[in-house]
Amino acid sequence: MGHVKIDLSQKERSLEAKYPALDNPAGLRILLSDYHALINRQYQGDYDAVVLLADLRKAVQLAGLTARQSEALHLVYEEDLTQEEAGRRMGGLARDAVNHLLDRAIESISDIYYYWSHHGEGYVINGGL
Repeated sequence: MGHVKIDLSQKERSLEAKYPALDNPAGLRILLSDYHALINRQYQGDYDAVVLLADLRKAVQLAGLTARQSEALHLVYEEDLTQEEAGRRMGGLARDAVNHLLDRAIESISDIYYYWSHHGEGYVINGGL
């Protein structure tokens, strides 16, 4: 019988390389900017994308975001609006105000990943999932 070489961890390594550090705002922004691509991968049966998205949802839930921070995050990353468009939808906020809300939200979410990495909760600093 022949042997088939299948790399069972290729997708996981690919995601770890793309999102190496979610415990800091810069790394988390990369993940958030790929939100729609991850949703598509999830629907195509990519288990690693499912795990990433589940962890992201849990981190957002635990981050204690204000209603305005949650709304800004939703509009910019889920509805794919620009910060200016999100500001208009949020009652005429300036782009700088939306940017500030996003900065605070992303900082709070990355703090959750940082906590997880230091408490053995499935996430390793600079090592992805």
